[in-house]
Amino acid sequence: MAGTTTTHTFQCTAEELFYIITDYENYPDFLKEIKECRIVKEVGNRKLVEYKVSVIKSFTYKLWMEEDWENYEVKWSFDSGEMFKKSDGYWKLKDVAGKCEATYSVDAKMKMFVPGTVAKTLISVNLPAMMKSYEKRLTEVTYE
Repeated sequence: MAGTTTTHTFQCTAEELFYIITDYENYPDFLKEIKECRIVKEVGNRKLVEYKVSVIKSFTYKLWMEEDWENYEVKWSFDSGEMFKKSDGYWKLKDVAGKCEATYSVDAKMKMFVPGTVAKTLISVNLPAMMKSYEKRLTEVTYE
């Protein structure tokens, strides 16, 4: 699978989007392909998060999520799972003119062969849909 990086502007603060990004256990409420998400272990600012996902078929994987609340960054690295050999990436958020500029990057490799054109198609369809899901979620939650 290919890697990709994209930048998207959200109508919120970096702190508000960061709250949603790090609210892993509520991902199934707004990300349709995630059926279950739970924190398995916490070590300092790192959380081992297990994802149960359904995209064409169902599978499970775990990522180490490293949260930097001061700089509004989340980096992840692959721990284990059924489909991936690798899944590393990050969210980097910053406030710009009253909005949040969010850069999302992912680099993943599957255990099975996936043709490059198929991987690029999955990314080009899934990434905009994911950003729209985050935009919608911003209208559904309150910040306290």
